[in-house]
Amino acid sequence: MTITAKQLETQPGRIISQAANGQEITITYRGKPRVKIIPITGRKTHFSEEPENELFGIWKNREDAENVEQFVRNIRKGRKL
Repeated sequence: MTITAKQLETQPGRIISQAANGQEITITYRGKPRVKIIPITGRKTHFSEEPENELFGIWKNREDAENVEQFVRNIRKGRKL
């Protein structure tokens, strides 16, 4: 698939989803090919495959947040003075 730089600007979501589905995309600037977007193979593309109720990122190794639902509930309670 070949697109222009302007199309990349106006339709980034559609272009990313095309690449995620395995299509290679060539971006042209002023009529000349400049960049190629290629899909990453062997990686999960659907967020639904991730385990539910699991913390990630900087919160991943926190021992006080083993039960995510309870941890969030405690945060939302607020402080009592």
